Amino acid sequence: MTVGVREQPRGAGSPRPRPGARPGLVGWLTGLAVLAGLGYRLWLLGHAAPPTNSDEATMGLAALHIARGEGFPVWFYGQQYMGTLEAYLAAPVFALAGGPSLLGLRLPTLALYALFLLLTWRLTLRLTGDRWFGLLMVALLALGSDRIIKNQLIAGGGYPEMNAAGAALALLAVDLATGRPADAGRPGLTADSGRPGWRLARWATWGLLAGLMLWVDPLVLPYVAATGAVLVGFCRRELWGAAGALLGAAAVLGAAPLLLHSLLTGRNPLHAVLAASGANASAGWPDRLHGGLVLGPGLGLGFCAPGQCATWQLWWALALPVLLVIAAAAAWRALRTPDPAPAAGGPGVVSPRVAAAVRLALVLAAVATLGAYTVSSSAGLTPVESSRYLSCLLITLPVLLWPVWTVARHGLGSVTTSRPGIGATLVRSVAVVLLAATLGTAAHATWRAAETVPATRAAEARHTELVSTLRQLGVRHVRAGYWTCNRLTFASAERVVCAVVDDTLRPGFDRYPAYRREVDSATAPAWVAPAGSPLAEVLDERQRVTPGSLDLVTIEGWRIYLPR
Repeated sequence: MTVGVREQPRGAGSPRPRPGARPGLVGWLTGLAVLAGLGYRLWLLGHAAPPTNSDEATMGLAALHIARGEGFPVWFYGQQYMGTLEAYLAAPVFALAGGPSLLGLRLPTLALYALFLLLTWRLTLRLTGDRWFGLLMVALLALGSDRIIKNQLIAGGGYPEMNAAGAALALLAVDLATGRPADAGRPGLTADSGRPGWRLARWATWGLLAGLMLWVDPLVLPYVAATGAVLVGFCRRELWGAAGALLGAAAVLGAAPLLLHSLLTGRNPLHAVLAASGANASAGWPDRLHGGLVLGPGLGLGFCAPGQCATWQLWWALALPVLLVIAAAAAWRALRTPDPAPAAGGPGVVSPRVAAAVRLALVLAAVATLGAYTVSSSAGLTPVESSRYLSCLLITLPVLLWPVWTVARHGLGSVTTSRPGIGATLVRSVAVVLLAATLGTAAHATWRAAETVPATRAAEARHTELVSTLRQLGVRHVRAGYWTCNRLTFASAERVVCAVVDDTLRPGFDRYPAYRREVDSATAPAWVAPAGSPLAEVLDERQRVTPGSLDLVTIEGWRIYLPR
């Protein structure tokens, strides 16, 4: 058996179906899979799942201020990184709805998920030409574990938009590299030179998305760099002209909030990013490697139950490096093989070398993402929660599974130069098992995530009752813990304003300092604490030491302390 992978007879480079052609069985199934993915997430949103928190509420408050015209924040409140694109997307929803809500905040993130799903399907077809494999990818991405759903639906900054932008950048790179002017006149590879406006629009879109992601969140930058390298490799001459100038101008426009803020304040957002990644903390290398290479892949790609990874779910940590190597080797071999003279196929044909280059770029971006996360202290200190930093790996998932799908469907002889035999049959069986295990593990994680929905809905109902009780009591100003404050302020549309305290009743971290100033100037702010929390215990002790200083109002899950 020789090492290497060659292109499939109906792989990259296959013509698209004729315009107006019937979708057929695979088309209908793909549409149903898309609807299932959207329906599942709509059901979650209807039940206030996944659970919200004060960080998401902070983005909601930024959207509320934008909708009211009271402020136009560049960064997530309280820090100098992570752009507020989600707030600007939610602000029109708040304005049209007449006020803020958790559902209104998350409708744009749902739209971004739908865009990511469609872009990934389109990218898969452009890279492989296999509609059944496209169906498999849509079905897999329609599922959603606890971590995946949180990344896709919670408007906490960056994660919902990164995957959609990364898939769009890769798809634009395929179109631009395939339709370059050098392809004009080649059979089946029609350049865009007959539609210069469309081509320039693609260059501008790529630049705008790259600039936006530089502002929104640097986690997607490996995909920006990798797809950009494809454009340089295939279109370097074109980049010296109007296309390059337009791309650069669009990139500056997309990154304008970051650039202007840095120029006006003299602050470097890179320093804040490094601090948030754990650069100022320390974690041992065994913990980093375990969090980054063992727990990270399963959690980040959606194969684990909420908040944990069972031992049997860690198999993906073993499969991922193997799949990365195989996908890279397959793409590299195809990249070094000259393009055959294709039959006339129209503008939908993708050059096999372009498809291979984009596949290799996505693999390298995944390796860079995984490596950067593993060497960070976050992987060792908070591996479960920090696994969200690997959310961009979903962009590479079609490339990782494509060789497996090819072997499972066509046999080993279709991807190597070896002859069929017992070994080939065994490898094909392994490929089938791997695909089944991928779907099965993701489906199990999705089911486990769905099981938590009733508890999430009940907790949201208790929080709604808390807001209602405070308003009935006439409470306007409160002090509470970090994970209570901004959530309470957002849920009440700022009718209740909260200042953060720690578990010793000392001032805590207020992301929006104006709230603290307002609470400090109030006559007798109330205290709010979750039942059974350390803060509640401290306030109960104050009641015992100084009887009569506080009146206690209890509702399910919460304790409200009213100063006399």
